[in-house]
Parts: sequence; C-alpha cells; structure tokens
Amino acid sequence: MALSLAFTPQQELAGTVPVSLERARAPQYGRYLDEFVPGQVFIHPRGFSFERAAMLDFARTFMQTNPLYLNTDFAKTHGFADLPASPQMVFNVVLSLGVQNDSEKAIANLGYYNAQFLRPVYPGDTVRAYTKVIDRKERGADKPGIVLIRTLGVNQHDRVVLQYERKIMVSWRGQRPPTTPAPDEPVDFPWVDEPTLDLPVTGAFPTHLTGPNTYFEDYTPGDIIVHANGRTITDEHVALTYKVCNTHPLHYDRVYSQGLSGKMSGEPIVYGGLVFAWLEGLASRDVSENALWELGFTEGYHTQPSISGDTVAGLSRVLAVESLPDSDPAGIVTFQFIGVKNISAANALEKHGADLFIKENDKQGLGKDKIGDKIFEIERRLLIKRRT
Repeated sequence: MALSLAFTPQQELAGTVPVSLERARAPQYGRYLDEFVPGQVFIHPRGFSFERAAMLDFARTFMQTNPLYLNTDFAKTHGFADLPASPQMVFNVVLSLGVQNDSEKAIANLGYYNAQFLRPVYPGDTVRAYTKVIDRKERGADKPGIVLIRTLGVNQHDRVVLQYERKIMVSWRGQRPPTTPAPDEPVDFPWVDEPTLDLPVTGAFPTHLTGPNTYFEDYTPGDIIVHANGRTITDEHVALTYKVCNTHPLHYDRVYSQGLSGKMSGEPIVYGGLVFAWLEGLASRDVSENALWELGFTEGYHTQPSISGDTVAGLSRVLAVESLPDSDPAGIVTFQFIGVKNISAANALEKHGADLFIKENDKQGLGKDKIGDKIFEIERRLLIKRRT
C-alpha cells in the first residue's frame, strides 16, 4: 500500500496549546536489577548495516594492521567472499545495540566471557542483536546486584555471527520510574551450543604485505610481547561511541557523568569496547596481522576506567599454541592480553613485573595490591597462518 499525503501550510500552534506540566513524561531505557527476569529475551532496536567505507574507517581508526580488514584483494586472495569487517567492529556494534535494553542503567560492566566469532560480516550485511537474561544475583535490598546475560548478533540470513556472555552490575529501581517494559510475546534465541567455524580460506597466501615474524611458528608459550606504541585518546571517543550506536550516557554526557559519585564521577568514561579496540590495534602488527580469524575471547575485565587524555598501551603473553592437522594452513595461539594507561608497556613491565599478569580480582586473596596503571585484561584465541 502506497501512502500519498498532500502538504498544507504549517501553522504555528505552540501559543495556542496550554502547557500541562502534569502530563510531562521522561522515558527510561536499560533495566534496573529488579526488572531483569531470568529467561527474558530482548530483541534490540535498530540493527546495523555494515558498509565498506565504515568498515575501513573503523579498521584504520583503531590502527588495525591485518590486511584482511583493509585490503579487499588480499581478503579475496585468502578465499573470503569480500572484505570482512574486523571482529572488533562486529563486537562493538553488537554490544552497543544491546545497551538500550540491557545495560543503559548499569553501574559497571564486570566482564566478557566465551565470545565466539562464528562467521564473517561482509559489506551489505545487516546485523541485529538479541540478549537473553541468564541469571540475577541479589546482594541485599540496598546493594547493587549482578546480572549474567547472553548476547548474540545475527545477520540478515538469521545466522549467528557473534555470541558472548557478559556480567553487569545494576542497582535496584527503588522509587525511580520504571524503564520501557519488555515485550510479553516469546522470542526465539538462536544461541549455538556447539558452534563450528567454517572459513572459506584457500591456503595460497601472499606473504609480502605482512611482517615475517608473526606466523604461528613464531609463538612459544611463555613469550611476553611488549607492544611498542601507545595511543592517546581524545574527545574523539564521544563521536565513535555514537558511530557504534552505544546509548549509555556515561560515555558522552558530562552532566550525567559529573552527577555520579565515586571513581566514575567527572568526565565521560571512554566506552570500554573502544578501549579494547585501540589496545587490540596497537598489538595487531605483533600478534594478529597474519591471523586468519579471531576465534574469540574470555575472562575480559576493564579494571580501571579511561577518560579523554589518557594514553593506553598493551602487552601480550603467549599462553598456549595448538597445532592443527598438517593439511590445515594455520594453528591456534592463545594470548593473555593486558592494557595499561599513562605508562609505556615497557615501563609497566619493568615496574610491575609478573604481577601485571595476575588477574586483578585474584590480588586480594594473594595479599597483593591491585595495579592502578592496569586498565584491561583478557584471554584471546587467534587462528594464525603457518609460515609454510
């Protein structure tokens, strides 16, 4: 059915309509603790169409060096149908699409777990996001609780491209207005319990566009790689938060941020997904420029916030290498990835030594102090090409 509407001159009406203050309303988004019900599924609004220019812009902005995300011919030579979006972009978009429903009222993002990138996202693909509430832990009537959620992104063919778990800390609603209600109708949640990865790789790889020392054979468990450069974050982070559709005001609303208490009060906090992306980009020419795929990550924690003006840097430690059958052109390398701020990676290693690689949540039980310079920790698995 077509809609046809004839335009008429628009009259000024504001002065003729009485102001009724009692009819003012302030829609609220996200969820308070008591509004999360295990088993709920949210279909997140909007969706996101990936376009080549935006994909290239993201990879360049976050200093990605893997040609798979920068060079269409390189990607096709490897067997990909087109230029794939960087996994960091897919992760940032899928997480951000869910903020309006699941974490816009969150006090803190507590961790990422069991993230798996199941298939490429290509130019023209449209990704939608879903979240399912798995568990809600209450710590008392006046204390924030912890919610465990699962989030996934699906493409226009309803095939899962990314799935992961996340824990968030959320306050009780109390006397505050309720948020936008969740839909009552049941929603399918296509979580993949036993995922497999099928990459269309050819095995005939060009070698002249990547470094010579970042192949599978170049990594041995125990290696510590100190990434040379840092990256100073500026107010650009506000616009980048918009670009990935994150709606939490903590990341772009100074009035909101300054109205908070504690260490989150003050300047807007840089959205953690962007911090992760910058750190990963700083590490990419040392660990992932010859990766065929980011398999996923787990035990990811933002241990300190970052604000505009902070300089971030990173280190990677090789935890494991896994050889695949001889016919497979790649192997799996697991890294522990650490982010620091306002100190170089080399100086952080000299200053903190092995303590830098101990999880911050474990420090108290070990009688150790937490590290104020440290802002991020995660374990990630990469499928990395063999040299021969």
